[in-house]
Amino acid sequence: MLTWNTLCDDMKAHPSRWLVTGVAGFIGSNLLEHLLKLGQTVVGLDNFLTGYQKNLDMVREAVGPELWSRFHFVEGDIRDLDTCRKVCEGVDHVLHEAALGSVPRSIDDPLLSNSCNIDGQLNMLIAARDAGVKSFVYAASSSTYGDSPELPKVEDKIGRPLSPYAVTKYVNELYADVFAACYGFTTIGLRYFNVFGQRQDPYGAYAAVIPQWFASLLKGETVYVNGDGETSRDFCYIDNVVQANLLASFAGDEARNKIYNVAFGQRTTLNELFALIREEVSRHKPEAAGAQAVHRDFRAGDVRHSLADISRAGTLLGYDPQVDVRRGLRLAGDWYAANL
Repeated sequence: MLTWNTLCDDMKAHPSRWLVTGVAGFIGSNLLEHLLKLGQTVVGLDNFLTGYQKNLDMVREAVGPELWSRFHFVEGDIRDLDTCRKVCEGVDHVLHEAALGSVPRSIDDPLLSNSCNIDGQLNMLIAARDAGVKSFVYAASSSTYGDSPELPKVEDKIGRPLSPYAVTKYVNELYADVFAACYGFTTIGLRYFNVFGQRQDPYGAYAAVIPQWFASLLKGETVYVNGDGETSRDFCYIDNVVQANLLASFAGDEARNKIYNVAFGQRTTLNELFALIREEVSRHKPEAAGAQAVHRDFRAGDVRHSLADISRAGTLLGYDPQVDVRRGLRLAGDWYAANL
């Protein structure tokens, strides 16, 4: 089994051709940046429903013109099978990140979430299978654990889903399993736990909590906490997620057709998170040190507590997350202070 450092060295020595769906999004653009810096050739697909051109522009600036020339962008939608077939041609590895995220968004518009997350993934599975790709890694979600009260979350024990979004991500896993059984096309699903980091959008009705709070504190606006603030999450910095994706892409047969938790394995309450973000923002804006959060009602569909058991990913993939919450918030805080 490869270690993270060994894998990076091997990738630099033996470039491959990759497809990243949702490439203009938060996670997709970070995968693109890392792949290009490792000398890989990348095809990217996005429809800009939740992704942004500015994310691609930032990657271009970060990698420089020579590495950027190894990237080919296709504007298109995973809900169109012909488009999926086109971008899979000649590809070695698929990182399927395109999806319509957010629990509240799925409650507001379950039809759109269903078409993007289920129809879109099915199209990608068909296209990748027919193209004969070497690996297919897709974004699953910790929302699949639903109402299961057990902590830490272990991959084989899930509860009932609490939102349309959770239903779609569970169906993704079922389809992946069926494709292995029916067609011999194996995949790996990564259940992300509250990913955060550079280029995560702080604006809009469905913005995630960390970028939203960074933006509010930097602008001197009120921070709102849903519920009593004792809701807890296993927040995971983006670099850890990139590591998991690339390790999974080169996993051996014994590690394929499985689901893996991708997190840091540490629980942080919203009250603790607010204090940490306030501390980071106050390094750039001292007056933020006195900011106080305002509590409001709990949000529909939210899980009360979340904490991942990451031992399966460590054992079978070699996953070894390097960035904890505090360091991740320091890196994210520097980025938001420089870019907002």
